[in-house]
Amino acid sequence: MKRIGVATALSLFAISSAHAQSAGNWMINAGWMHLAPQDSSDPLTVNALGTSATIPGSGASVSNADTVALSARYFATDHIAVEALLGVPPKLRLSGTGSLSGLGELGSARVWGPSLLAQYHFGEPTARFRPYVGAGISYAWFKSVELSSPIATGQFLASPATGAALEGPTSASLKSSFAPVVNAGLTYNIDRHWSIGMSVSYAWLSTTATLTTRSALGSVSTSAKVKINPLVTFLSVGYRF
Repeated sequence: MKRIGVATALSLFAISSAHAQSAGNWMINAGWMHLAPQDSSDPLTVNALGTSATIPGSGASVSNADTVALSARYFATDHIAVEALLGVPPKLRLSGTGSLSGLGELGSARVWGPSLLAQYHFGEPTARFRPYVGAGISYAWFKSVELSSPIATGQFLASPATGAALEGPTSASLKSSFAPVVNAGLTYNIDRHWSIGMSVSYAWLSTTATLTTRSALGSVSTSAKVKINPLVTFLSVGYRF
């Protein structure tokens, strides 16, 4: 009977610890990330010939994007964890709206946006389902900026007043920025090591796009603030050490 009792106790301990997420654990997750920008933009402001003017009704929208991502999570306590998240830089496509809608796609860029989050995980470390909430910061910068033909040649600057005088080869830059992030998610623990997870995050991310055109009349600078504010869904498979 004593042997049976010890065996039962050990079995119960094994069951209770089979799904534990507790202090000192590391989790690595990999999966699919979807970015759905909740975007808006200011009108384009053109600085040329010593004057500044706004293109009425001009604007831009940012397309959805998909990528693969990787996260590393460390449990400082049974409930508090720190997570670093990074995706393969997705390509964001910018299209004209309002008076620029006839131009179609304006250009594209790849965005790097690693995030660092502090999270609180509800429930016991042995629970199979563990919801959590978190908040943190992301830093975004943009690479591989490409412009469509109407933008790269400065055709968007043509007007009845100046004709094609302000057109010319055009380059672009996007300003890097920090963005606060909030997120919520759920982890389902399959066994001692493997799990599946789902999270939704929102980042208050904006950038300033600046176009520099080398026209026959001199340099022309065009800029606009674009709010990207992505809603990010992350579905992943995790392994716990």
